Amino acid sequence: MEANYKFIPCLIIIFVQLIIIPCVVGGKVPAIIVFGDSSVDAGNNNQISTVLKSNFEPYGRDFYGKMPTGRFCNGRIPPDFISEAFGLRPFVPAYLDPMFSITDFAGGVCFASAGTGYDNATSQVLSVIPLWKEIENYKEYQKKLEAYVGSKKAKYIIQEALYLVSLGTNDFLENYYSIQSKRASQFTIEQYQGFLIELAENFIKQIYQLGARKISFTGLPPMGCLPLERATNIIRGHGDVCNEKYNDCALRFNVMLNGLVDKLNRELPGMKMVFSNPYELILQIIRNPSSFGFEVAGVACCGTGLFEMSYLCDKLNPLTCTDANKYVFWDSFHLSQKTNLIIANFLMKNVLNQFL
Repeated sequence: MEANYKFIPCLIIIFVQLIIIPCVVGGKVPAIIVFGDSSVDAGNNNQISTVLKSNFEPYGRDFYGKMPTGRFCNGRIPPDFISEAFGLRPFVPAYLDPMFSITDFAGGVCFASAGTGYDNATSQVLSVIPLWKEIENYKEYQKKLEAYVGSKKAKYIIQEALYLVSLGTNDFLENYYSIQSKRASQFTIEQYQGFLIELAENFIKQIYQLGARKISFTGLPPMGCLPLERATNIIRGHGDVCNEKYNDCALRFNVMLNGLVDKLNRELPGMKMVFSNPYELILQIIRNPSSFGFEVAGVACCGTGLFEMSYLCDKLNPLTCTDANKYVFWDSFHLSQKTNLIIANFLMKNVLNQFL
């Protein structure tokens, strides 16, 4: 595919920044650095051997140049909008994307991999990049950055960058609660949540040792309300409702994540870590979509809106909606660009503004 989305006219960038999100030029954040799963993957899975990809139409049909970049969305994802809000590029490129290099990554880079989790066993389900490998790629990036801008500027970028961390949903839905899961026989759900928190703490301490100081730790969404889970509820005879067991799991885990953020802020000198919790906002959007300008919340835009994502959501599917802006969800597991924008604006106004 052509990388024509790499060269966006400045006037378009300025227009979008002024109209959609207030642009803060000259802020204290020189780069956005992203770790996580499909909620923030900008296309790293394109370059690995996995069935979990989205680098084909209709994915990306509302992105710059209508490019299917590998984002699990019809357009941009939250890190893209957040980067723009800080006066940086209006999208964060994937580290493994051959169309980009360290000259692009100096102002922002994404190491995320769709399908991954805190638990290494989660990444093995669909053969995606484990979190430890995201860290290894980050170390490699640091070396390239130092060679490109020099040690002094590289250190400044690493320490002043805003790190966006978003994962955890796959650990539960694709791993613990799946039929073939071994974790459910090894842990109670409470024990597994504690296990994940330990892994999350270890991850944060690792990137802290590598220089990270400004971190946004994203909580879980109401994962029981994903169209896929609602469709599964229908099959099980429970009706078209959210899976409240999964939602309660997300709520409990978010409380634990928030506690971890407080703990690490106390323990790690110079750490400025925030908990970005989208749970209540997403739940409000799902329960009252019309208040946010949506028409459909129970099913997704792609295909039937019940089960399709990745290769089941391709351009041959005749049922895909024509206007994704009417839908809260793009596919059965992922939010639409419009929803991502609402979330990004909410986080900028209520949480991330302290980094401006």
